[in-house]
Amino acid sequence: MDVRAETWGYNPGHLEVGERMPRQKQEEANGRGFGARLAALRKAAGYTQVELAEELGLSQRMIAYYESPRAYPPAELLPAMAKALGVRIEALLGTGPLPKTPKPTNTRLQRRLQQIEKLGAREKRQILQVLDALLEREKLKQRLSAEG
Repeated sequence: MDVRAETWGYNPGHLEVGERMPRQKQEEANGRGFGARLAALRKAAGYTQVELAEELGLSQRMIAYYESPRAYPPAELLPAMAKALGVRIEALLGTGPLPKTPKPTNTRLQRRLQQIEKLGAREKRQILQVLDALLEREKLKQRLSAEG
């Protein structure tokens, strides 16, 4: 049996001796296709499939589909995906380098804070009051446990 067939699960009748496997098939066989790259970038950005779907105006099912080995999103969706994930389109497609700057550890919290920034003054004030109360309660708990 041809080594390529064993390595990539590819029918050797489709390739002549010395002919290279198409790049897309190589990437899929190595687990580096678009879907695997999208899943890795999504996780690195701190998104769940549901959260990324909401950000893009899609269903979780579509994100799962795009992360599968043989699916690709429409070209017009790529800029929004790249922006949401904080990468360039080239990195998303695998034709460019990944960003070198480390992602913040709690991107979920940062996204929530960005959403709060878009709210009106009254809503912001209410959220700050709730946060202040929670923080004050935590300080009190710490003081009591230190004394006791």
